[in-house]
Amino acid sequence: MISEGKARVEQGAAFYNPKMAGLRDLSVAFLRAMEIKRYSLLDSTAATGIRGIRYALESGAGNITMLDINKSAYLSAKANAKKNGVKATVLNTSIQEFCNTEDESFDVIDLDPFGSAAPYIYDLMKAAKDNTLLMATATDTAVLCGASPLACIKTYGSQPLHNELCHEVGTRILINFVSRIAAQFNFGIEVKIAIANLHYIRIFLVLHHGADKAVESIKQTGFGSFCSKCRAFGYSNGIAPKLDGRCANCKSETQLFGPLWLGSTYDHALIRKMKMLMPKNIDRGTSKLVEIIDSELDIPFFYSIPKLTRRFGIGSVSKKKMIEKLGRKYKVSETHFDTDGIKTDSQIGGVERAVKSAGSA
Repeated sequence: MISEGKARVEQGAAFYNPKMAGLRDLSVAFLRAMEIKRYSLLDSTAATGIRGIRYALESGAGNITMLDINKSAYLSAKANAKKNGVKATVLNTSIQEFCNTEDESFDVIDLDPFGSAAPYIYDLMKAAKDNTLLMATATDTAVLCGASPLACIKTYGSQPLHNELCHEVGTRILINFVSRIAAQFNFGIEVKIAIANLHYIRIFLVLHHGADKAVESIKQTGFGSFCSKCRAFGYSNGIAPKLDGRCANCKSETQLFGPLWLGSTYDHALIRKMKMLMPKNIDRGTSKLVEIIDSELDIPFFYSIPKLTRRFGIGSVSKKKMIEKLGRKYKVSETHFDTDGIKTDSQIGGVERAVKSAGSA
């Protein structure tokens, strides 16, 4: 018997990952913080059913539909829902078949597949409506983070990066992909929180219906440039952005990447509310993750301190000291995308001066 939150489930032959319990805690807190009551839920990849069950018991899900194409998982989810006293329609079918044969829309859609989320987004838009909350996970981080660039181009239509920025770039590529598909259904997106941690990327979005909303989201699309010599980066909004192929800082050739989402990735007021609603016994790693995200600057990209110190041939510099140095003139924060990274509104020149100053102190 598995105990998690208020749910008690049997794993059976279905997949269950105990390491993702903290993320499920966050998902529950997100739905509670959004303050939607007796909402309809589509758990499109149910497995044991533990997410849908927890949403029912802990955050007010009412009309619940769970899907799983695997027969054993379907039976497990059905039995576990009954065991927990949760009324749910549990179906042994695929996302594609369900969304193309049923004429039902949901307040909340949860997608947590094995691998890429990309094959399911188009069909799930058919089950969405104005103000639907979409929570989507991708575990194909090797693809999104540039280890397989051709696979990323094929699946997401974007050129990734395979360096210190890869997790943030991968997250923004995923958001951009969802934004482009959503726009085809006249949905714009509002990103509430985006997380890259361990082996997964998880995005929490609100879909807003209307052609004008869709256009506004598409305007958040852009491209970036990265200099592998001095670690400077740049970015520009637009389908045809103005980016120089040479680094403005050191004149080296830059690597272009994208398209990707360049808009906001955090609703800090909501995140602070989530912190108050998280369980007291949440694991330390998840708690620390949310603390960093709560303080993280909501701007694209960051600087890796070790990459900069290595470039200048100086000893290690603490993140605390860098934040202190830069904080005298600029906005600066940690970033959850890299334990050794900092976000700042300073240009690369200011960051270089701070590194040299901190390294000689």
